[in-house]
Amino acid sequence: MSLDLITVGRISVDLYAQEANQSFTDPQTFRKSIGGSPTNVAVAAARLGLTAGLVTKVGGDPLAPYVLAKLRSFGVDTSFVGVEPKGQTPVVLAALDSPGDPTIIFYRGAAAPDTTIDTTAVPSTDISQAGALWISAGALATGATASSCFDWLELRERKMHTFIDLDYRPSLWADTAAARMAAQRAIELSTVVVGNIAECDMAIGIRDPEAIADNLLSRGVTLACIKMGADGVLLATAAERVRVKPLQIQLVCGLGAGDAFGGALVYGLKADLSLTDIGELANGAGAYVASRLMCADAMPELQALSDFISVHRKGSPA
Repeated sequence: MSLDLITVGRISVDLYAQEANQSFTDPQTFRKSIGGSPTNVAVAAARLGLTAGLVTKVGGDPLAPYVLAKLRSFGVDTSFVGVEPKGQTPVVLAALDSPGDPTIIFYRGAAAPDTTIDTTAVPSTDISQAGALWISAGALATGATASSCFDWLELRERKMHTFIDLDYRPSLWADTAAARMAAQRAIELSTVVVGNIAECDMAIGIRDPEAIADNLLSRGVTLACIKMGADGVLLATAAERVRVKPLQIQLVCGLGAGDAFGGALVYGLKADLSLTDIGELANGAGAYVASRLMCADAMPELQALSDFISVHRKGSPA
């Protein structure tokens, strides 16, 4: 039986500082979970009821069993999570010195296990038959994983729904030019492109949302999702454009909101919702997670998300 969604890319053990407006130089206490953008997207989709599998690798260290147990507790299929016996599972530290844009430190070593995935990690039929394939652009940066991702994108032959999440982390790349080259190649192989203004600027050199949508659609993309921060999100197809305003919330942590958006976006497309309903559901999922400290642990189930959107449509920031 094919999965509704397969995501590919980073995984880590994440340590979240609990003190708002405090930097790493201040006394802090931390809460532990798992993360990495494609990991969070898989969790978000699974929590909404989709069958979601993650393609990644952990190290042969004591953190690996914790990571696998957390994935399973969230309902994520771990069949494609490999182990690099001599590798170390990455660790990420996050400080809420600015809750909307926390400081993040990656500890990934010279070659993180999730950069060493070859195409034998997943049978080609699973890739081609999955309801959706979600590639994080960070996975295109280096190692065997980058080559495998392009092979899998080509295997899909732009089958609906093939996603590229522009997910730009400068520390993963040699330079911006290399990131742009990889992003543009992936765009040409994808049907859905997701990114914020800065990520779209990195990929195609454009910052105006409408112009970004025009450019992506001209490249054969069927759905462009441009996240505009305080201005909400623009969803564009050849036939329709929808702008969804952000919900008013009490912001706790900006991390993971985009990943929650991604999981709900996949759900909305799989459920064949209208473009407006997809945008509102995905935007609501992002707001839900932004109103909480954690990322993966905060991903909502469908009823909780629906209730949250209903309340916040009425203007309550609680």
